[in-house]
Amino acid sequence: MQQPRIAKLRALMQARELEALLVTNSFNRQYMTGFTGSAGYVLITQNRALLLTDFRYMTQAPQQAVHYEVVEHTAKPMDTVRELLAGFGIAKLGFEQRDVTYGSYLSIKDQLSGVELVATDGLIEQLRIVKDEHEIAVIQEAADLADRTFSHIQSFIKSGVSEVELAAELEMFMRRGGATAPSFETIVASGERSALPHGKASERILQNNEFVKFDFGAYYKGYCSDITRTVVLGKPTDKHKEIYGIVREAQAFALEHIKPGMKGTEAHELARGIIAKYGYADYFGHGLGHGLGLEIHEEPRLSKTGDTVLEPGMVVTVEPGIYLPGFGGVRIEDDIVITETGIRILTHSSKDLIVID
Repeated sequence: MQQPRIAKLRALMQARELEALLVTNSFNRQYMTGFTGSAGYVLITQNRALLLTDFRYMTQAPQQAVHYEVVEHTAKPMDTVRELLAGFGIAKLGFEQRDVTYGSYLSIKDQLSGVELVATDGLIEQLRIVKDEHEIAVIQEAADLADRTFSHIQSFIKSGVSEVELAAELEMFMRRGGATAPSFETIVASGERSALPHGKASERILQNNEFVKFDFGAYYKGYCSDITRTVVLGKPTDKHKEIYGIVREAQAFALEHIKPGMKGTEAHELARGIIAKYGYADYFGHGLGHGLGLEIHEEPRLSKTGDTVLEPGMVVTVEPGIYLPGFGGVRIEDDIVITETGIRILTHSSKDLIVID
């Protein structure tokens, strides 16, 4: 797994005439090396691949980064980088501009005096955007755990319980199922708060005859899942049924028509067109979805500005919603992988309107 990724990165570097690349982003470090420690740098040249880390990880790092030379860096890591570059005869170093702040850039520039620093933008992210079979299998496991979690939480949904209590139960169940953490801060939003697209769980007490929106995911073996389901506690009104039905139709239409070769903007418009048909376009203000992998939000984006062309192996969310201030909101979200002919859905929780008595 590591060697093909190194070879692909070197090809990208060669095309940009980069002698070496310093990887500082923690997710990119994990992607390239398999190393899951909390600190370290990756230094890639055209014929060397090194993982620099500290004393704490000198046993762990060689076990995980099996195709890398593991180097224990000094108290000032850039001193070690400078020595290595000098030994390799390299005077031009690429760095990850999305990860390095201006202050860090000035510090690195000062410590690597005499080395030309070249900003790079998303080299490793280009590799991460298309998942391999192993990655897709792990994301499927994370999605399966999310599905089991949604089934589990339904027996806890009742009048008088708080949103934070439900969020805690969701997260405990995922951890018992093997997750090391939630993919992101769990969203449980009830009643009028369900109109908040990112309404993180609060102390609000659930009441009858209202929406309860759950948006959560399992961070499992280093990869994220992300699912949203909206239920009604008590008796749904005609408005509840109308809004839910429109969102369900919009998502179903998008899932039926998303395919490789389509741009993210086109995928977004599939769902937006349905919602607009019913007069609710102004109440669907976010993108249809986003890439999913080591991070909860990755490329590509299914949005009005998402110009990436969808390719087989990309894993994305599909999550249309309608949010009515003062009333409530609905979002339905699934994780999918783009295939050669269309898509495969990874999350399988029911999308019927679930009514909790």
